[in-house]
Amino acid sequence: MKKILTLFAVVGLMAFTSCEGPEGPPGQDGSIPAEVYEVSNVNFTNTNNYNPVIALSPAILPSDMVLVYRLSGVDNGRDVWKLLPENYYLADGTLDFGFDYDFTISDVSIYMIGNDLGGVVSSFRLNQVIRIVIVPGYLTGKSVNKPDYSNYNEVIKRYNINDNNIKKIKL
Repeated sequence: MKKILTLFAVVGLMAFTSCEGPEGPPGQDGSIPAEVYEVSNVNFTNTNNYNPVIALSPAILPSDMVLVYRLSGVDNGRDVWKLLPENYYLADGTLDFGFDYDFTISDVSIYMIGNDLGGVVSSFRLNQVIRIVIVPGYLTGKSVNKPDYSNYNEVIKRYNINDNNIKKIKL
């Protein structure tokens, strides 16, 4: 009986190892690097419902991780990037306004939340600079040494992104 089971196991193993499936789509073999897009002149106004949408090409894959950062200032000559979602509160602890985002395979939608978005000072609403980091799923893996995603510099270092090779988008 053991010999028959062993024979079936060997035949089954040979059958499965000799099978080939269809070739996968081009460019999805794990060789796509992480990318960064910088979008300047992003305005959050009543005209766009405080929700600019940024079209991206090539498509964002379902396994990709998308991180969105807003340039919040400059400190000692270095850009300060804040990871979205980003919220600001009133003195009593209630939400004043904030930024958040979602994405599809072809765009990233960045939107403001709050009660009186028109009353938010223009330095938070107009001429914003946004960076969108797309990290392919094969790079994120299940590593226990994940970067601090709130730290833009740590993310680009961890995923070996050349900060001088950012793709610029103008709205």
